[in-house]
Amino acid sequence: MSQQDAAKERANTRSNLRIVSIFAAAAIGIVGVLVILYAWQLPPFTRHTQFTDNAYVRGLTTFISPQVNGYITEVPVQDFVQVKKGDLIMQIDDRIYRQKVHQAQAQLAMKIAALNNNIQQRKSAEAVIKRNEAALASSKAQNQQSQADLKRVKALTSDGSLSIRERDAALATAAQGSASIAQAQATLEMSKQDLQTTIVNRASLEADVENAKAALELAEIDLQNTRIVAPRDGQLGQISVRLGAYVSAGTHLTTLVPAQHWVIANIKETQLANLRIGQPVHFTVDALDGQAFRGRVESISPATGVEFSAISPDNATGNFVKIAQRIPVRIQVEGKAEEVARLRPGMSVQVKIDTRENAQ
Repeated sequence: MSQQDAAKERANTRSNLRIVSIFAAAAIGIVGVLVILYAWQLPPFTRHTQFTDNAYVRGLTTFISPQVNGYITEVPVQDFVQVKKGDLIMQIDDRIYRQKVHQAQAQLAMKIAALNNNIQQRKSAEAVIKRNEAALASSKAQNQQSQADLKRVKALTSDGSLSIRERDAALATAAQGSASIAQAQATLEMSKQDLQTTIVNRASLEADVENAKAALELAEIDLQNTRIVAPRDGQLGQISVRLGAYVSAGTHLTTLVPAQHWVIANIKETQLANLRIGQPVHFTVDALDGQAFRGRVESISPATGVEFSAISPDNATGNFVKIAQRIPVRIQVEGKAEEVARLRPGMSVQVKIDTRENAQ
């Protein structure tokens, strides 16, 4: 090979190296730009999925507590068993409450008897009024006869047929008849007042009967509450009391967890812009070895979680640090019933919400 050919070959090699270097630099530049676009989530790397691991399974967990006091006489269930609505969970000693029901029944019977007696008193008062009205009519008739006799006596006395003594006797009889009318009228008025009193007392007696009925109903409710039953279908938690224990109203006996479950995902406020109700959700459950489930956004909280806290933070201070707030999002769980049944309230999940779907 001549020197000219060697020089030409070295020139070609250097030219190829420059081309490779240019392509390598361009590739590095493109990769750098892509990395920046991905880091800032700019097109074409715009993120259509919002992710959070601040999410938990929730359920209609119900604390079972009694409404009455007493000793536990029966516990027919065990920890973690499935129960149906109305199944007996515990029985409180009901002897005292049964006696209270009997006592309330006796009180009601007594009040009803008093009300019935008032009805009889009213009938008697009405009969007395009729008797007194008849007595008044009789007194008026006798008075008319006495007045007629007095007129005849006066006429006969003036011509000397009767003595003055007989005239005076007729005057006394007439005066007695007028007094009898006044007495009969007063007696009739008294009997009418007695009837009115009986009528007024009836309203009080009727109120007593209603009060006794309410007391009986309350006693029956207390008796029913000695039976602690499942308010709905579900699975029991741990039984915290045993046979023979004394419980008072409000004592935590056990917990009922129905089969209905949902997920609450606490989404950052910066992730909420494209979030809509109805968008599809995929989440995995840590406790089930990352098993995947599907769901949909059911509702979005009307405020951030801090707004529902008992003590709201005061940011009007000199040392303010901006913190992204969390907004709870309720997610409806979809899928086969046997798979959803494996979920337990309180389980941690990792949620991905697809925001590309423009749902409602």
